[in-house]
Amino acid sequence: MYNISQLQDLINKEIAERQYSNTPIELYEPIRYIMGLGGKRMRPALLLMACDLFEGSIIKALPVALGIEVFHNFTLMHDDIMDKAPLRRGGETVHAKWNESIAILSGDVMLVEAYQLMMKVDDSILRMVLDIFSEIATGVCQGQQIDMNFESVDEVSIAEYLEMIRLKTAVLLAGSLQIGALVGKSKQEDAEALYKFGENLGLAFQLQDDILDIYGDPDKFGKQVGGDIIANKKTFLLIKALEIAEDLDSEELQYWITIENADTNLKVNAITNLYNRLGVRQLAEHQMNIYAQKALTALNKVDVEEEKKMELRQFAEQLLIREN
Repeated sequence: MYNISQLQDLINKEIAERQYSNTPIELYEPIRYIMGLGGKRMRPALLLMACDLFEGSIIKALPVALGIEVFHNFTLMHDDIMDKAPLRRGGETVHAKWNESIAILSGDVMLVEAYQLMMKVDDSILRMVLDIFSEIATGVCQGQQIDMNFESVDEVSIAEYLEMIRLKTAVLLAGSLQIGALVGKSKQEDAEALYKFGENLGLAFQLQDDILDIYGDPDKFGKQVGGDIIANKKTFLLIKALEIAEDLDSEELQYWITIENADTNLKVNAITNLYNRLGVRQLAEHQMNIYAQKALTALNKVDVEEEKKMELRQFAEQLLIREN
């Protein structure tokens, strides 16, 4: 069995050696640029890991894994335009380095290329893989739109939030594992169990991201502490706090959410203290652990030797034990 680092190295090598057209250069240079900015390559690595789980050919699965990574970066390129983000992985975003029109069109080409790479699977599973990939792609777009809708509504339920992060984050992780298993010639039920493993792992991962945004060490986590609070982003913690806060706590929370041009440090400290009083961190951790356990339960159902599943199990544990 390959380990995660070996698979990430394979993917990075494949990306580095990938050839693109040079005409027109404005269309293809942004693709080379964003693909070269790095990243954990988590999704394609999981696809290869799932293929390897059933002793499938890693080399044969590489184009499909690259397709997943191209699609993921396409979504990032378009998300950055919508968010007006200036930076991505320490470098300028594509729309900032070139312009929005170039970023949109280059992203469109990346989506087409992702489909071309997905079509390199065996004909026997081609329709199934394309159906899964199309469902994933649609789900990610749905999740992004729902997340954007949340910005203009006052009330969002926990169920609505969990469905949004399932679509926006978890389904791509899940589908990568499912496709990798099918390329490795797994049984249908094993591929579906791996999908459930990835879906629940993705949900747990995003909930942990919500927690670490407030309680993480910025030097280790790599993000500004309290960024979600400053932006009034509707995360699990804020939604739960709005749901359970009463009397003065509710009044104070509404004050900090609605006040304009507030001192950011005061706002982060005040809302963090409210979260501490309401115990929403513990509630978020409890929900995260429920999904983590569901993920491991799904992994247990995959019909291969336990020893072969250890790499995936360890990956899940490492993903959910980040610095705080």
